[in-house]
Amino acid sequence: MQCDSTASVPKMKNNDDSEKQPATREDLEREVFDLRQLLEISKSLNSTLEYHDLIDAILHICVGQIQVLRTGIFTRKEIGCDDLVLHRNYIGFDVDHTIEYRIGADEPLYRFMSEHPHCFTPQELERTVGLPHSVARLEPELLVPVQAKGELHGVLVLAERIEGTPFTAKEQDYLLAVAMFAGIAISNSVLFERSHTDMMTRLKLRHSLESSITEIRNQEHRHPFSLVLLDIDHFKTVNDTYGHNVGDQVLKTVAEAIRNSVRQNDVAARYGGEEFAVLLPESDEATAWEIAERIRKSVAGQITQYDGTRISVTISAGIAEFDAERDITISDFVKRADTALYRSKQLGRNRTTAAE
Repeated sequence: MQCDSTASVPKMKNNDDSEKQPATREDLEREVFDLRQLLEISKSLNSTLEYHDLIDAILHICVGQIQVLRTGIFTRKEIGCDDLVLHRNYIGFDVDHTIEYRIGADEPLYRFMSEHPHCFTPQELERTVGLPHSVARLEPELLVPVQAKGELHGVLVLAERIEGTPFTAKEQDYLLAVAMFAGIAISNSVLFERSHTDMMTRLKLRHSLESSITEIRNQEHRHPFSLVLLDIDHFKTVNDTYGHNVGDQVLKTVAEAIRNSVRQNDVAARYGGEEFAVLLPESDEATAWEIAERIRKSVAGQITQYDGTRISVTISAGIAEFDAERDITISDFVKRADTALYRSKQLGRNRTTAAE
């Protein structure tokens, strides 16, 4: 079904008759309270630029303020993706992990929610543009677009209320205000992320990794942490033999292997050229070794395909656990990992070496 942007937007039924009555003192006090709550929500959402923490805050606001049992949000999985997928921090939904919960950028619902900043029931959307099967499976009672600067950043889905009552018109207005603040916060987070991300590999930039090292090093109660440096073996030969387009695709393939091999709190970065780095919080040398080997084996097992060309590469790795006595500066820390990486190259490549 195609979405007709000129079609009339279905209106939510207004079950709140208070607008027909003169406002009482209690009504005014409630409005002041709601405005104060929205101010606090705005401050809370704009206090962090960390994307996953922000999504978590948005969903808990829905649970706490709107009193719903289940809620989630469809957002972009990563920078550069247009489709919206159900973020893993959903609350209460019993999801089928064999199904991909997605709102495609080419689907009528995506366009419709981009153009109409209103709260909608699934029944209204089904009649107007249709619902993707995976969205309908969640059995939501309300869907709310999350927009900022004319761009759709997500779609909130909310299920039944704790008390079992329907969403009133005032509560829908409140939700739209929360969604507006959420959209602004997500937009700011995305802009921040882009300034710290290598757009080819979708990994962090070098300065972002070094900032994370500084932050961990300065923690008062610090756990062990480690650094892995990785370098693609004979990468110049790849570029010289197949061309830079194939070389770029190899970089993307290696970056994907790194992303799929690290943990959520690890910081993976493109350190420069064909060199990558992974900061491992709360990880000693043994843990760093395991993760470096996991990455190395993953890269060795992958095939890069580009315009009929199939190529495989290997990587060498060097690891270092932070030592406060020896690593006076970040450069000292990185140098020890880099020396271990160089040793891997000397020993024949496609291996991991720990710093001495």
